[in-house]
Amino acid sequence: MKKILVLTGAGISAESGIKTFRDADGLWEGHDVMEVASPLGWENDKELVLDFYNQRRKQLLQVKPNAAHYALVKLQEAYEVEIVTQNIDDLHERAGSKNVTHLHGELLKARSTFDEDLVMDWKNDIKIGDFCEHNHQLRPHVVWFGEAVPMFQKAAEIAETANKVIVIGTSMQVYPAAGLVDFAPHYAPVYFIDPKPNISENKNLEIIRKTAVIGVPQLVERLLKEEL
Repeated sequence: MKKILVLTGAGISAESGIKTFRDADGLWEGHDVMEVASPLGWENDKELVLDFYNQRRKQLLQVKPNAAHYALVKLQEAYEVEIVTQNIDDLHERAGSKNVTHLHGELLKARSTFDEDLVMDWKNDIKIGDFCEHNHQLRPHVVWFGEAVPMFQKAAEIAETANKVIVIGTSMQVYPAAGLVDFAPHYAPVYFIDPKPNISENKNLEIIRKTAVIGVPQLVERLLKEEL
């Protein structure tokens, strides 16, 4: 069975009602991102950071996967589909995708500030005083600016064995995630779905100038027909 690597970013979740990472003014829900998404921000004001992610978590629990998420599930009928996402939501999993790697962590999990490998499912608010088994404060299981991306090596290994690559809802300008396409075999075709692409087509790269909810289902139908 051929393997497809699917790289997804904020654009696919935006169509479910989740706001993209930051607005045009550089703020995220009115905050400078470094206040709420960096180790320094955490050290300066843990309560602010926890409240920020608590609000994001509540919003996530109110939205649903969209047509793009469900189309990727359908792709599993004929391909081994590996999704590598920059998103911290669980919409791919809720739609039914089986193999999802989260580069930047998961909003519905918490982790220990004592042991980063101590991660637990967490759908409620994280509060000051919520401790791990070692009596250390819990924090969102999210990769912040300036932190390592521990799942990158796994993602790169997935890319190395991909027969095709689909990029959805991400500008591919933020590293290290943007470098994943370079790990794919040189012969693997790349499909870039974006209504306002910031890159140019080449012999190996096809740009599909459509939103995720329109472009992904159409591409999936094409790819499924190729495997008939």
